[in-house]
Amino acid sequence: MNHAELLSEIPIFEGLSEADREALAARMTERTYTAGQTVFAKGDAGSSMYLVLSGSAQIFLPPAEPGGEIVVLKDVRTGEYFGELALFDSKPRSASVSATVETVLLELTRDEFAEHLSRSKTAALAILSEMAERLRETNAMLGQRAATNAVKEIEENLTWGQRLADKVAELNGSWAFILFLLGLTAVWTIANIPIVAATIGLTVKGEDGKIGGFDPFPFILYNLVLAILVALQGPLIVMSQNRQSLKDRAQAETDFRVNLKNEVGIETLLREVAAFRAETGKRMEILERSARAERIRHEVPAKKPGGPLEPS
Repeated sequence: MNHAELLSEIPIFEGLSEADREALAARMTERTYTAGQTVFAKGDAGSSMYLVLSGSAQIFLPPAEPGGEIVVLKDVRTGEYFGELALFDSKPRSASVSATVETVLLELTRDEFAEHLSRSKTAALAILSEMAERLRETNAMLGQRAATNAVKEIEENLTWGQRLADKVAELNGSWAFILFLLGLTAVWTIANIPIVAATIGLTVKGEDGKIGGFDPFPFILYNLVLAILVALQGPLIVMSQNRQSLKDRAQAETDFRVNLKNEVGIETLLREVAAFRAETGKRMEILERSARAERIRHEVPAKKPGGPLEPS
């Protein structure tokens, strides 16, 4: 895979023309790192993004204090990328990256990226279009009510067959089903005792001419019924388990949206509180200056015409 093809795998470059991707690929620089060598550290000013041409690198959070453990966030391998936000701002890196084996990275600096955008209006518009689309998706997600009952929505759209499978799976995992099987086995066995079978009129003449129950020992018919029951239970239980997995994923996605919206709301509140504190500080400073000026005016003695100032 050449450099331009690697760029096409990055979402923000998907809308670029092949010529633009080729031009950007030509501006990228190959960097070789040995195993364990740091690509950049958390807190460094971001100025470029990287694509893994060969080898692998590890993105991690360094220990907060000496002797602590690092937190591994992700392992990036051939064809993957990291640090793409550094193309748009110079904020400090939020994590550290080091090579796990001998690795070759393709580096695209912000200056090279900006220079290409200044020369190609189509590339600039494609990048802006992609960023605008992401912003719309984020706004749409944040604008929706995040706290929804995903399980209830799934259950309301179940077909009768799916509901039946859930009921069967629920019944199979209960004491009621166990007691039912035990009771059925006992009734079936008693009903096939010759005396009982003759009493209830369920006798059958066997090949040897003897009269006995409709399913004498070893209860071949009953074993067939149980085998069919077990054969039907398996697929129904698997269907129900798959649907439960779907419910779990839907619930996890809902929890993620709720957490994201709460995080955005908390950040907004923090900004508003900070702005309120700044405004309050300014107003308090103005009031203090006014009070100080008023106090000075009262402390300075009035000057009499043609005479010295009165002592305070």
